[in-house]
Amino acid sequence: MKLGGREADGYFAKPDPQKVGLLIYGADAMRVALKRQQVLRALLGSTAEEEMRLTRLSGGDLRKDPAQLLDAVKAVGFFPGPRAVFVEEANDSATPAIVSALSEWAPGDAQIIITAGQLKASSKLRKAFETHNNAYAVGIYDDPPSRSEIERILGSEGIQNIPTDSMSALSDIAAEIGPGDFSRMIEKLALYKYQDQGPLTLDDIDAVAPQSTEAALDDLLNVVAEGRSQEIGPVLSRLQAQGTQAVTLCIGATRHFRTLYSIASDPGGPAQGIGRLRPPLYGKRRDRMLRQAQNWGAARLENALTLLTDTDLQLRSAGQTAPALAVMERAMIRLAMLSRKR
Repeated sequence: MKLGGREADGYFAKPDPQKVGLLIYGADAMRVALKRQQVLRALLGSTAEEEMRLTRLSGGDLRKDPAQLLDAVKAVGFFPGPRAVFVEEANDSATPAIVSALSEWAPGDAQIIITAGQLKASSKLRKAFETHNNAYAVGIYDDPPSRSEIERILGSEGIQNIPTDSMSALSDIAAEIGPGDFSRMIEKLALYKYQDQGPLTLDDIDAVAPQSTEAALDDLLNVVAEGRSQEIGPVLSRLQAQGTQAVTLCIGATRHFRTLYSIASDPGGPAQGIGRLRPPLYGKRRDRMLRQAQNWGAARLENALTLLTDTDLQLRSAGQTAPALAVMERAMIRLAMLSRKR
């Protein structure tokens, strides 16, 4: 049988020990692995490995010795409790061994948990689970985690008191970074909030959120937009050391100033303009962007965008002879000076 959406999320959280098995497949190996870890922990508990109630095989093992899967499924455990056989990186070449184990399975045998990469609808392995009346197949796609999934991850780490703005910020972060990075971030957040029963704040999230070149670029753009021209050189040098190109800086600056222009030029005023942004801004970043837009005003932001357009054309020009980063630094300084003019 095939599971999807909320049904799949519910089953991962509370798998049925009476089922024959489960196939989890998808192109993103990390997302598949996280779901496999979740379902095995829910099915077997946290001590399954120590108690030898979990047997691990690979798809390649089954090609060499197809009978070992059925042997592992039928084996009698030394410790009481549910058992499972986990087959990693299976594909259609392992299907005969898996189909044999599914057909021979009986109550009391170990449950069969299979993970695989992307499988086509015509895949024999996928069809074996989708057409079985006591086994499930679940496709894992590259969609950002849902709110309920984020709440589950937070709950598993003991983080319960989550205001709406913090949940929205976590949803935005989860949509931008990979599932492995997000899981590691939540682990750090749990340590950061250890024995702190207060609500999860935006400052808490900022303290553990992954820092990247994009974060350094945001620092530079804030320096420019706030007229702190003396700080441009050191921040630009840090970005240069990270391998950031001048054209990338120009594109980022143009995006930032277009956002400010959207806020400042809104007919209802900047306060309404920032509320119309999609995706929305939250917390300190929202307040900072609002202050920048109010300080610049729509007219000067038009001048800033004109300057950035001219700089972009210059950087892409075949006749450009000056170093690209020097051209970009000069444009940044001019923007910073422009922000202080009245």
